[in-house]
Amino acid sequence: MLDNLRTGLRGALKKIVGATDINEELIDSVCKDVQRSLLQSDVNVKLVISITKNLKDRAINEKPPKGLSRKDHIITILYNELATLLGYSGETIKVVEKSHNSEDKVMSFESGKQSIILMLGIQGSGKTTVTAKLARWLTRHGYRAGVIGADTWRPGALAQLKMNCSKINVSVYGNEDSKNPVGIVTEGLEYFRQQNTDIVIIDTAGRHKEESGLLAEMNSMYKVSIPDLVLLVIDGTIGQQAYNQAKAFHQAAPVGGIIITKLDGTAKGGGALAAAAATNARVMFIGTGERIDDLEQFSPTRFVGKLLGMGDIKALLEMAKSLELQADENQTKRLLSGKLSIEDFYSQMENVGKMGFRNVIDSLPGLSGMIKEDDLDVLQAKMEKWRFLIQSMTREEKKDPHLINDSRRKRIARGAGMTEHEIKDLIKQYDNSKAMMKQTKGRQMQGMLRRFGFG
Repeated sequence: MLDNLRTGLRGALKKIVGATDINEELIDSVCKDVQRSLLQSDVNVKLVISITKNLKDRAINEKPPKGLSRKDHIITILYNELATLLGYSGETIKVVEKSHNSEDKVMSFESGKQSIILMLGIQGSGKTTVTAKLARWLTRHGYRAGVIGADTWRPGALAQLKMNCSKINVSVYGNEDSKNPVGIVTEGLEYFRQQNTDIVIIDTAGRHKEESGLLAEMNSMYKVSIPDLVLLVIDGTIGQQAYNQAKAFHQAAPVGGIIITKLDGTAKGGGALAAAAATNARVMFIGTGERIDDLEQFSPTRFVGKLLGMGDIKALLEMAKSLELQADENQTKRLLSGKLSIEDFYSQMENVGKMGFRNVIDSLPGLSGMIKEDDLDVLQAKMEKWRFLIQSMTREEKKDPHLINDSRRKRIARGAGMTEHEIKDLIKQYDNSKAMMKQTKGRQMQGMLRRFGFG
């Protein structure tokens, strides 16, 4: 069970944290605990051996970075190896609105062109439900989505799709009288071409790797639709079978991403994740419940963080590494004394922006889950506005924002395309941050700053 995996990994973690001496005997013991936990969660034996070999080699031979203890370094190695197993390659997946420009897009669609997503899935994986959830996710992020119901094998599939999509005002094209899914796809694409739809999602029949006829049909739909992205939906309970299934699908239609459903602590969950990652297609989303909104972007580092009960520490350490390159001794002194300028405030905003505010909040144990998504959206929007306001200030105003009088406020507002009220809001937030820094002193504050690369 994922619960067993979580318990086993946390046990290995406690062994590291509680050790008085980090030696090869301890590292061997930790590696055995990790092996046992992964094998019990049905992770492939070869993958388990590879992970623990890398863990041992790196723990013994790697020198911790400056400012990081050997214990912390071994924990980050374990974190990194587990995240790599699940498809992590150094990047952080972020939600990106249609109107935003970013290099960190979950899905990259060509502007001005109607994009097509082909949904594939094993029988019983929940693919039709996930299709509606994905349509909901896309509409929430600014895309006009349409859905084609091309599952002609399962009775009631089209009716289910229409019912789910009607809840989110997404149009569905289907033909209950036709048994020709390739023809339905062709007709549906033409229909949505005339509807000025950004993205068309094609729901197909569930199939199995042994069903050569259905796989050939799927290949025909792939050739007709020429999709921009093929998403494979996998039931999180099927374990290591996922590898062979995904491989067969990939040969018929190159899989570009994976969605895992029913990842709720069932016995085979870890194996499904590992097997999916082994196909070299990124796990993009996981189904987290029955509601139409229960589709969550998958982050390998966040998932491992939840298993270990530690937050997304890997992402925080990466941010700390980035901040270390930009650390300024005078800035550190100002932060510690509570005398930060609005330029320092701006610097911190930029660094948080690089990480993504949601990622930072989820990375901090104790805060994750306490802040509502809507509140974060409001704060993120404010941060973007503040960025432009600060860029419109003079050097003197950045050093001392209390120089900003009515005439200066009007000038800054015009230059940034914002309102004067938003400038007042920025200065209020700056004052609050400054006061907080003054109140928070001592070893805890210094440790936090070191953690984030300051000094």
